[in-house]
Amino acid sequence: MVYDANVLYPNTLRDLLIRIAQSGLVQAKWTNEILDEMATAIGRTRPDISPEKLTRLRSLMNAAIRDVLVFGYEPLIEGLKLPDPGDRHVLAAAIKAGAQVIVTRNLKDFPAADLEPWGVEAKTPDAFVLDQVGIRGQAVAASIQQIADSRTNPPESVDDILRQLERNGLVESTAALRTL
Repeated sequence: MVYDANVLYPNTLRDLLIRIAQSGLVQAKWTNEILDEMATAIGRTRPDISPEKLTRLRSLMNAAIRDVLVFGYEPLIEGLKLPDPGDRHVLAAAIKAGAQVIVTRNLKDFPAADLEPWGVEAKTPDAFVLDQVGIRGQAVAASIQQIADSRTNPPESVDDILRQLERNGLVESTAALRTL
């Protein structure tokens, strides 16, 4: 899986995607360029977060998942075709990493016809998490519980986390998690 920057921006969604990878369900990948985009988006909407905190976030993210960073994808970028040329680096990283899925909120930027020759599919975070619930729902539920347990100031419950994920567009997957 390659996680696009737009799924790494919301804190709770990012936390869930990282924990899903830590559980062993998937091998998550991203690049420094993807993290740069994420940090830029956070800085734009949350100017109260210092550059030092963003650097720390990036370090923690890279340390959270073994072999998460993709390198050497840059030569592939020029030969790729996508509606937004600025997204070609994400597809290049997926190709270089041998990823089957790009998790993104912008499906229109990753048309199936452009990804199919590379054996890559784009999925929304909701569809991706729903797939993981179908494979090992208890592992995803445990990830949600871990997030709730880590939130102590102020304390948050599993229902609080699920509501945050719903606000982030994870409607079907949170409904499935509520039935476990």
